[in-house]
Amino acid sequence: MAETTHKGSVPSFSGSVVLDLGPGTGALVLHTPPELDSMEIEISRIAGGVPLARTHSCVRQRHTPAGVQYAAVYPGLAAGDYVVWRDASTSAMLVTVAGGQVTTAYFAGIISPSGPAL
Repeated sequence: MAETTHKGSVPSFSGSVVLDLGPGTGALVLHTPPELDSMEIEISRIAGGVPLARTHSCVRQRHTPAGVQYAAVYPGLAAGDYVVWRDASTSAMLVTVAGGQVTTAYFAGIISPSGPAL
């Protein structure tokens, strides 16, 4: 994670994020605990076992019919494996992004709706 962007994030509402999906291009929604609100979480694609350049997204409040959730959204990702970084040198998890769809992941310590923490 890089840094906090500002004090408290600006919440987003249903339909406020546009995703461009297609063959070879997907997106990642990374659910986080509320404590990570406004933090930039970095990810990097893995090629040949080596992490490539990093990109980041800000954790924001996401208002959904199920209530408030916190998540970072990474649109327009090339399909493949990604490292989610806990900090500048520590990986938190690996995620596989599939082309043509939205991949959902839960930051370490978050319990997914269907089971234990990932």
